[in-house]
Amino acid sequence: MMNPNNPLTPGVYIQELSAFPNSIVEVETAVPVFIGYTQKADYNGENLLMKPVQLASMNDYINFFGGASNYKLDIAVTTDPNPDFSLTVNGTLNHYAFSYQANTNYYLYNCMQLFYQNGGGKCYIVSAGAYPVANGPIVSDLITALNKTANVDDITLICIPDSLLLDVDNYNNVNTTMLAACNTTQSRFALFDIYGGDKFKNAADLQTNPDNLIANFRTAIGENFLNYGAAYFPWLQTSISDKTDITLSNFDVTFISSLIEIDKYGVNQGVLTKLVTPIAAAAKTYAGDFTDDTGKAIAKAHNSLLAISNNYSSVVKAAIKFINILPVAPAMAGIYTMVDSNRGVWKAPANVSVNAVINPMYNFTDDEQGSGCNLNVDPDTGKSINIIRSFPGIGTMVWGARTLDGNSQDWKYINVRRTMIMIEQSVKQAARAYVFEPNVANTWITIQCMLGNFLNDLWKQGALAGATPTDAFSVSVGLGTTMTADDILLGIMRITVLVAISHPAEFLIFTFEQQMQKS
Repeated sequence: MMNPNNPLTPGVYIQELSAFPNSIVEVETAVPVFIGYTQKADYNGENLLMKPVQLASMNDYINFFGGASNYKLDIAVTTDPNPDFSLTVNGTLNHYAFSYQANTNYYLYNCMQLFYQNGGGKCYIVSAGAYPVANGPIVSDLITALNKTANVDDITLICIPDSLLLDVDNYNNVNTTMLAACNTTQSRFALFDIYGGDKFKNAADLQTNPDNLIANFRTAIGENFLNYGAAYFPWLQTSISDKTDITLSNFDVTFISSLIEIDKYGVNQGVLTKLVTPIAAAAKTYAGDFTDDTGKAIAKAHNSLLAISNNYSSVVKAAIKFINILPVAPAMAGIYTMVDSNRGVWKAPANVSVNAVINPMYNFTDDEQGSGCNLNVDPDTGKSINIIRSFPGIGTMVWGARTLDGNSQDWKYINVRRTMIMIEQSVKQAARAYVFEPNVANTWITIQCMLGNFLNDLWKQGALAGATPTDAFSVSVGLGTTMTADDILLGIMRITVLVAISHPAEFLIFTFEQQMQKS
């Protein structure tokens, strides 16, 4: 084809010129990656272990990764003033506590439900292994899975709920690795839960040792890259699981027999033997190992016991409540997605209802969140902990919007940190078109206009603070302003961007006083 800029043959030539500069498109801001253990990790014969898989719904998750683990619950007598349940057995009132048998509880499946209940959408899943894992979750599995996401550019949030199943030292190792990964990419933000928060339900403990779990978390998280993460507390009593998620197979049948040997309905050992003994061994295996006949027998025994035994019904109700205790971070990932979609990443993800939640494990007061436990503002370390609180007539709300870098005037607030990430990454993607372009005034003006248009649009949407665009941002580029002659010889183009990101009104203070009567 003849070059219209250098015609050699007589004729008519068409030359199209660009009328508008390149534009900058906002990158996605709420695309979390969830890492943990799954029931399976294959789809149509493809092995998905340690591979980031993009999902859009809970149905996608089930198709690729299966369902929940088959919980095995141990029951023991406890002296805890806040037991999981209490029963009268053989005329004696006893208090009981649940615990998971080793390697039978994994959080990821239920946490994904919590994510989608709270506005979640597009996300990535990396399966670190299929459960049950012989020796329980392994820290190297989770860190390896996290490293597999390094080249997935659109991930912006990191959440690893199954790290809470590790011992505390390995859990802390995962947390610091998450922050380091966020700093490396400069495009991600990490969400954390407080280790041991599932057992935090005793008000007396809060009063006698108010910052035990919090102090341990603050110490272990270290001092590096804190502006790339936020922590939430306490855990949540959710409504994710219901009565269909518990059956006789989830319990030690022998212990169940002792609980309901003689209850108010007079169930006797003969009836229990008939219902329970033939399937006792099978009931201790995983649901995936059941034959159809065994599964039907267990379901029949479970339904029969619910009908004739008040104590068994009480145990099942308490067990449903127990397995519904979940960490907060996955719900927050959904809330980030919802707030970003409806308001924008510059809106603080706080003063928002948490869905599928009955109540927090403990409801903090104003004094406890404030000076009592120094959760929102920690004068010593600045490592703020965002609290989930329940307010009468309002519901369960997110009542904090700070990063772990709470003493930083630059990165104190979550929305400020995440808005800057969005601006940086959006500009980075658009500026790729100018790599190897001439480092001359025409290129500088083009880039300056492109950045100015982008930032002006953000200012109109409320992301930037200022009465006028010039108050909200400025873009500088040029020889003698941002670059020296040596910079140009070295192939370096320097652009300086100043932005005034809007900060949340965290404390509203009204001043009232009486004035003199004027008429």
